[in-house]
Amino acid sequence: MKFTDGFWQLRPGVTALYAQEAYDIDRQDAALVVTAPTKVIASRGDVLNRPTLTVTLSSPLEGIVRVRIAHHTGGAWHGGFDLPGAVDGGVGSASVTEDGGVLQTGRLTARIAPGAPWDLSFEIDGQRVTGSGGRSQGYISLDAGAQVDRGIVGNARAGAAAPVERVFVHEQLDLGVGELIYGLGERFGPLVKNGQTVEVWNADGGTSSEQAYKNVPFHLSSRGYGVLVNDPGHVSYEIGSEAVERVQFSVPGEVLEYFVIAGPTPKDVLERYTALTGRPPIVPAWSYGLWLSTSFTTDYDEATVTSFVDEMARRELPVSVFHFDCFWMREFNWCDFEWDPRVFPDPDGMLARLHEKDLRVCVWINPYIAQRSPLFAEAAASGYLVKRPDGSVWQWDLWQAGMGLVDFTNPDATAWYQGKLRALIDQGVDCFKTDFGERIPLEVDYFDGSDPSRMHNLYTQLYNKAVHDVLVDAKGEGEAVLFARSATAGGQSMPVHWGGDSTSTFASMAETLRGGLSLALSGFAYWSHDIGGFEGTPDADVFKRWTAFGLLGSHSRFHGSGSYRVPWAFDEEAVEVTRVFTHLKMQLMPYLYAASLEAASLGTPLLRPMALEFPDDPAVGYLDRQYMLGADILVAPVFSASGDVDFYLPDGTWTHLLTGEQVEGGRWRRERHDFLSLPLYVRPGAVIPWGARTDRPDYDYLEGLRLRVFAGGAGTAEVVVTAPDGRAETFRVNRSEVTG
Repeated sequence: MKFTDGFWQLRPGVTALYAQEAYDIDRQDAALVVTAPTKVIASRGDVLNRPTLTVTLSSPLEGIVRVRIAHHTGGAWHGGFDLPGAVDGGVGSASVTEDGGVLQTGRLTARIAPGAPWDLSFEIDGQRVTGSGGRSQGYISLDAGAQVDRGIVGNARAGAAAPVERVFVHEQLDLGVGELIYGLGERFGPLVKNGQTVEVWNADGGTSSEQAYKNVPFHLSSRGYGVLVNDPGHVSYEIGSEAVERVQFSVPGEVLEYFVIAGPTPKDVLERYTALTGRPPIVPAWSYGLWLSTSFTTDYDEATVTSFVDEMARRELPVSVFHFDCFWMREFNWCDFEWDPRVFPDPDGMLARLHEKDLRVCVWINPYIAQRSPLFAEAAASGYLVKRPDGSVWQWDLWQAGMGLVDFTNPDATAWYQGKLRALIDQGVDCFKTDFGERIPLEVDYFDGSDPSRMHNLYTQLYNKAVHDVLVDAKGEGEAVLFARSATAGGQSMPVHWGGDSTSTFASMAETLRGGLSLALSGFAYWSHDIGGFEGTPDADVFKRWTAFGLLGSHSRFHGSGSYRVPWAFDEEAVEVTRVFTHLKMQLMPYLYAASLEAASLGTPLLRPMALEFPDDPAVGYLDRQYMLGADILVAPVFSASGDVDFYLPDGTWTHLLTGEQVEGGRWRRERHDFLSLPLYVRPGAVIPWGARTDRPDYDYLEGLRLRVFAGGAGTAEVVVTAPDGRAETFRVNRSEVTG
C-alpha cells in the first residue's frame, strides 16, 4: 500500500508519524527496548503531546532478531504465527553503551544508534546487509477521504476481500544496489519481486492473476538475509516500488513485528527460517510416483477408473496413486464424505480392488459443508460451523449451495471433522486432497474469539493440520501426505502442495514454474502442479512438454477440469513421453529421496531456483525458466511448440543426463529438443545414485544400485544412499573414474 506522494510529500488524507531518534535504549535481560519519539527532542517541552514508537529487539532463535514496533503498546494485537522453533527467554546477548545498543545472536548483529537520526542496522559477520533509517518506521493514519492506492485485495465477489483499515504500522528496510528480493509465497509473476506491490491475502484467483493461494509474508534477499513479518493477517508490500531504495511492509493496527534472519547463504536463511516456523517432514516414497486423477467434471465410475488403471499398466506406465476428485460424493452434498451410491455402489470393494493393483487412493475434500448434506444440520446443531455476529450460521451459495464453514478453532468441531476422515481411512483411503481454504469471510465470529482478519490467511493452517494430524495418527510419521492448495507461513510442515488452477497453455506452464520457484524460496520443500494445465484441454504438444516438466519434480499428477488426462487421449507419442519420464523418475528415486532427507533436516527444497544453488553467480539472479532438481540436476522445461529452449549453464563441464553429451558452462545455450528430451544436465563432478527399477518409486534403493560419476570433478565424493525403510549405506567414490 502506497502512502507517499513522491519523495517529499504524503498522499492526500495520510498522516505519518516516523521514528526520529533513539531517545533512550534500555536493556531488559536479553532484549533492548527503545523509545523512539516521532520528533527530535530538543527541549523538555518537546516531550509533551508527542507520540512515540516503542521498538523492542530480541532473539527467538540463534541468528534471528525479532523487531517489534508498537505505537500504543496496550493496543490489540491479534498475534503472530505459531513458531515451534522459538526459544523462551531469547538467545541473544544484549548490551548498551555510549555508542548505542547492540543485540548479538549468532552471526547476526542488530545495532541501534543513540539519538538522531533514527538508525537501526543489521550486520552479518560484521558486514551491514540492511537497515531501518529515516522515515522507515512509521505509524500511518488515513482520514475518510485518504487517496491511497488500495485497490481490491483478494476475492471481492467471493466476499473475501481484505478489510478497509484506517491505521497502520510500517517498516522500510534498505534495498542495496543490485539487491534482489524473492519469496512471499507461491506467486506467478516474475520471480524477482523488485518493483512489485504484493498483497499477502489468500485468494482463489488461478495462476494467471496477481492473487495467490499460498501467501507467505517472508522474503529472501540476495544479500544473504531473510525477513518474516510475523502477522497472519493482511500484510502489504512495496518492494522498491514506492520508495525504490527500500522494501516496505505494512500491517493494519498498532503493532508490527518482524524477524530478520541471517544467512549468509540463501540455504542458511531457509535453514533458520524453517527451524523457526517448522521443517518439512519426510513424505512416503510411494507419493513420488505418478498420481492419476478422474479430473473434475468428467463422468466416471468404477469401470472408468479400472479401465484407466489397467490401460496404464498394459502400456508400462507406472501409477502409484489414483485420485478421486469432487464427484466421488453426490452433487450438492459436498462435503458429506459419503460415496455417491449411484456410481460407486461398492466403495469398500472398489478400494480393496484398487489396493490389489498396488495403488494408493486419494480423495478430494474441502472444509465446506453444503446445506443439503445431512452433516450440515448435525454440525450446525453442535456449534461446529462458523457463525455470524448475530449467532446464526454463516452461509453463502458460492461453490456449494448454502454451504457453511467448519470452525477449526473449536476443538470439538475439529475432532468431529477428523472422525469423518478416520472412517474413510478405515475404509481404505490413503490420503486426501485438501482443496480450497482461501475464500474465508470476515463478517464472522470464531469459537475461540479469533480476529477474522487474522484467520483469513491462517484458516488453511488449521484445516490442513486437522487432516494431516489424522493421517499421522493413522499411518505414522513419514507416511502422511496431503495434496493441498492453500497455505501460509509454516504450511511447509504439512506437505504436499500443488499449484492450483492453471490454463492449458505454454504461457501457463511457465507461470506455474515461477510459482513453484517462488514457493521454494518461501520455505516449501515439496510442490506439484496439474500436468497439462487445469482449465481447458491442452493440445498434444503442450501435454507432452508439461508431462516431461511435471515428472521432473518432487510430486507429479495428471489432472484437469473437464477432460480426462490419460496420455493416449492425446496421441501415441504422449504415451511414450509418459513412459520415458516416469521410468526416469523411478530410477532417480535414490537421488530424490536423499534430497527429501536433506529437506527434512535443513529445509532445503527439492526444486531449487538457480539463485539458491548458485548464489555467487550473478548471471542466475533472474532465471525463472529453469531450475535445479536437487543439488545436481539442471532442468530447463521446453515452453515452445518448436522445441527451442534458451537456458544458462554455470561454470564447469556439464553432462546431459540422457545423451551423455558434455558441454562447457559459464554461458547461455539454445537447443532444440524433440518430445522425448529436454535440457537435462548434470552438475560437474556430481555422483548420482541410480536406482534399478522403473516400475515403482518405493523399492529397495540399495539393491542393484549404480553410482553414476559425471565429468568435471576431482577427489573423492561421499554418497549416502538411504532406502525407504531407513537402511543406509555410505559410499566413497573417486570422481576421476567417470562413468556417466
